[in-house]
Amino acid sequence: MKHHPRAGDLALAAAVLLPLVVALPRLGWPADDAGAWLAWVGRAAGILGLAMLLLAAATSIRVPGWDRPFGGLARLWRLHHALALALAAVPLGMPVAVDVLFPPLSRGPVWLGWLAWLAMLLFLAPTFGFFGRPRYQTWKRLHLVSAAALLLALAHALPLAGEAWPWWLLGLAGLAAIAWRKLGSHRARLAYRIETVEPLARGVVELVLAPQGRRLVHEPGQFVYLAPLDKTLAAGRGEEHPYTIASAPADDRLRIGIKDLGDASHALQSVTPGSMVQVEGPYGDVFGRHPSGRHRLWLGGGIGITPFVSGARDLLARGMVEGKVLLVYLANRPQRAYYLDELEAIAERLPGFSVVAHYYLERGALDVAFLATHCPDVAEREIHLCGPPAMNAHLRRLLVGQGVPRSRIHSEVLDFL
Repeated sequence: MKHHPRAGDLALAAAVLLPLVVALPRLGWPADDAGAWLAWVGRAAGILGLAMLLLAAATSIRVPGWDRPFGGLARLWRLHHALALALAAVPLGMPVAVDVLFPPLSRGPVWLGWLAWLAMLLFLAPTFGFFGRPRYQTWKRLHLVSAAALLLALAHALPLAGEAWPWWLLGLAGLAAIAWRKLGSHRARLAYRIETVEPLARGVVELVLAPQGRRLVHEPGQFVYLAPLDKTLAAGRGEEHPYTIASAPADDRLRIGIKDLGDASHALQSVTPGSMVQVEGPYGDVFGRHPSGRHRLWLGGGIGITPFVSGARDLLARGMVEGKVLLVYLANRPQRAYYLDELEAIAERLPGFSVVAHYYLERGALDVAFLATHCPDVAEREIHLCGPPAMNAHLRRLLVGQGVPRSRIHSEVLDFL
């Protein structure tokens, strides 16, 4: 199967290259010596880096549906590597390199570039493993620092660029996206009421939400940001967190499976029925962007089973399966396979859809022998997987080792959101 670039890929590539293409007549072609070549590469890298940074802000606008043609919300986040300027100047001698990095104070635009770099470093520092995992709300507030970095980066680029209009175009797009997130995104949220809180297992519930007005339109396996408004919550009130939809698109209720994995998700285990929530979305494209016509293998574990529950419920609602779908439900033990009974009931009613459970405490990690027994044609299938990071990494290694091309292994990770 050939994978062709998506429309979003082409649009982003054109936007990233636009400032460089416009600047090329001014940059010219470097001379033959290595120093000139490195200087040219350094300037080109700076242009491309800043363009990617501004586009990263623009794609973070998080308008429902915006992410699908672009391949995800975080795809373009790249750090503008300001030290590339030092690399370009080092062959010309250390004094020149020092002058490039630390010019006189009169060179304001260069110092603004340094301030932009420091602001981005401050913004990214909490994500470094040395500092531990950042608190969700702290990470959100730090996005204001990234907005300051964008403003400083523009102030750095505009005086130095011979052509200002590409930077105005990309800069305004990035800043408009940040402004939308902070000031206007609440307008895209839908009101839902928590109808029931259904316990599935210890530390796992499924919220059943009734629309209070316009209903969310979604596809199987997509996710939403959910903000509970229950005043009795011990944590997470008014905070939006990403959760995968477990209901079929045709269901008039929105169902969301939630596992106790943090303060906010712990509080939702005992959220008050009848209280209100705000829903923003849908996002993601885990199933929709891979219509290959091949048989499919779904591998789900932990709360990562929810996109496949949505997919199975959708197949049942439509009463048909294109090709064959095998779902391998990975759990530590039978008591943690909390959707298994429903999924097996769907399999009994729906030809072409089958389910098999794999229990870690009985068999160890999923291995080649299990796949050979239950899915001997694994190398020919389109594969979707979702679960804890360690499980995903193990499954990818196993599948690649069995001859599955990486282009046919699909997953969507919500950790960065």
